[in-house]
Amino acid sequence: MRAALYLTALVASRYNPVIRDFYVRLCTAGKPKKVALTACMRKLLLILNSMIKHEERCNASHVERQSVLIGA
Repeated sequence: MRAALYLTALVASRYNPVIRDFYVRLCTAGKPKKVALTACMRKLLLILNSMIKHEERCNASHVERQSVLIGA
């Protein structure tokens, strides 16, 4: 599971605007890149858990809304 989250976070930190902004913000705050990537992994996991809980499909507005709720 960790490998799947790692690769997903790696791709999301490059191509997903919400996760990318979160990753860049952490890196510019002085966090090491692996720590920032681990935070992205956790953020993705929280978003997925929320989607399962509320039986929703993923779309851009959902990810942005979850980012606000999670505290991006």
